[in-house]
Amino acid sequence: MASVDIRGVRKSFGPLEIIHGIDIEIGDGEFIVLVGPSGCGKTTLLRMVAGLETITAGEIAIDRRVVNDVPPKNRDIAMVFQNYALYPHMTVRDNMAFSLKMRKADAAIIVERVHRAADILGLQAYLNRYPRQLSGGQRQRVAMGRAIVRDPQVFLFDEPLSNLDAKLRVQMRTEIKALHQRLKTTSIYVTHDQVEAMTMADRIVVMHGGNVEQIGTPLELYDRPVNLFVAGFIGSPAMNFIEGRLKRVNGSVWVEAGDGTRLPAPRDAGGRDGQQVVYGVRPEHFEVTDDSVIRARVQVVEPTGADTFVYADLAGTQVCAVFGERHAFKSGEIIGLRPKVSLTHLFDAATSGKIN
Repeated sequence: MASVDIRGVRKSFGPLEIIHGIDIEIGDGEFIVLVGPSGCGKTTLLRMVAGLETITAGEIAIDRRVVNDVPPKNRDIAMVFQNYALYPHMTVRDNMAFSLKMRKADAAIIVERVHRAADILGLQAYLNRYPRQLSGGQRQRVAMGRAIVRDPQVFLFDEPLSNLDAKLRVQMRTEIKALHQRLKTTSIYVTHDQVEAMTMADRIVVMHGGNVEQIGTPLELYDRPVNLFVAGFIGSPAMNFIEGRLKRVNGSVWVEAGDGTRLPAPRDAGGRDGQQVVYGVRPEHFEVTDDSVIRARVQVVEPTGADTFVYADLAGTQVCAVFGERHAFKSGEIIGLRPKVSLTHLFDAATSGKIN
């Protein structure tokens, strides 16, 4: 195991800079997820850690050793790719053993490591099969087994679940997390799926436009996003945003939307009277009330069994509310929909930064 330090890293392709000076400290044995939309630079950053992309500026250290000019094979890392990258003419056993054979490892060590990895991943029954005889999930396990046998200091995962169906993705992310808890190898995992990030990470690095927006535990990012981008990206369904103007009168604080609707804000909220703000509330932080002055017109109701999703027009903006209890709302019905005040968020409309 090893720490990974990314210090002031930049990446340019000609005059175009796509990574703008990133600093991340990854602790020994930590599971870090890089998450963000397509084009944010997360895969490029992972490839620089792997040595597959050159670093324009800054430095990357693995176990306190700067590896900027160290070739990939000497960085003691193992990478799991999105497309499995298995050799079709080799059995599962030979696919997993290939890297050790190339390094001329002792035959006994190869056998021991392959069987150890197969035990961990439940692949003992498939060692003599070829990739074409395996399901997608089994192939991904083989790809992980190939990484495990190398016994690296760092695992690098590049969107490894993207090619799997929804049910298998849920199963595999559980298996990867369990694998990390068992091996405790430092891991860097890239995904665009924030649900994967929330359920797997020790800490999440949210990236956007080649910059790091926020680093923190899943619940830190969920409960205390630093700006509109993080607030909207982390969470499914996404946080609701309503534009308005902050009002302070006789100790009361609210946000007045464009249609005059008053949305309650915490008394200790930051910001100045009259400031243009964006009011944020997560879908599960709405409650239905009979006497609320905040009225919403129901548009669509989606019962999922465990939860009921209600899409409604509130203050001229479509919002989503999620309820654990079941409601028989009808399209077009007017309901009282009140945010839980202590769980709301205020963002500066000009800068997008959080102000409370």
